[in-house]
Formats: sequence, C-alpha cells, structure tokens
Amino acid sequence: MELVEHIAAVRDGSGDPAAMVGEFRRTAVLVPLVDDDFMTATYGGIHWIYAFTDEFALSRFAEARGAAREEWEFASVLGARLLDVMVPALDGPAGVALDVADEDGSMMFPPVKGIVPDEVAVDLTETEAAEIRAETGPDTTPGTPR
Repeated sequence: MELVEHIAAVRDGSGDPAAMVGEFRRTAVLVPLVDDDFMTATYGGIHWIYAFTDEFALSRFAEARGAAREEWEFASVLGARLLDVMVPALDGPAGVALDVADEDGSMMFPPVKGIVPDEVAVDLTETEAAEIRAETGPDTTPGTPR
C-alpha cells in the first residue's frame, strides 16, 4: 500500500496508524524551500514542516496561497530524514504537515513518541526527557534544516 492509501485508510478509521508512519518514513516527499530552508509554519506552539506527496499536491498548496503562477523550489526528502533529523534541528516542538491543501488527504505527523525521536517528543515527562539527555549528551542537535 502506498502512503496516500495508508492516509486514506487511517482517515476513514480502517487503517493502521503505525503502518502509515512507517510508510511515511520510507517515502520521499517534496518540501518547499524558502531562502534555502524548509518552508515551515507555527501553529499551536508547534513548528510544522510542510511536505507534499507529489508536485500536484504542492501546486494545490501554492494555489491556495495565491502563488499558483510562481515557481517554487523544493527538495525531495525521505520522511525518515524529516522526522529524525530535521524535526530535532528546529527550535522547539516540531512535526510534519503533509498535503495540507488537500482537505480529504492531509495528515499531520505531530511531535509525539513513535513519530519523532523521543528526546524531542512533547509527550515525554520531564524525567524521561532528562534521562534521554543524560544518555545521549546535551548537544545532540544537528545543524539548521536545509
């Protein structure tokens, strides 16, 4: 099953969320670039990296933003790299917003255990977070996202 099929199944209640996250991790998605950085937005105190399953989904997003006639630069990135490297590189809680212009096909990958690395998950207790920092060291954050 492809990622969009997993998303549809999860959205209609018949899918397996863990299988969907696994498929997202294995799938290359398109991430728009702004000044050589990934396009993000902050909502509800969480930084969201915009990602899209294909150029059509990205163009629907551009159209919804009133920029349909502009050329957008983007990078192709594995979902695993977004979750494991880019999310921790952002300052504060972060996740991935996939196909956000598609009302029936969008999916959010929030900063929680099982999706992002435990050390940046917001559902950790302070004790759990301190234990992870003690095991991995205080400075395990990669450079800025690109």
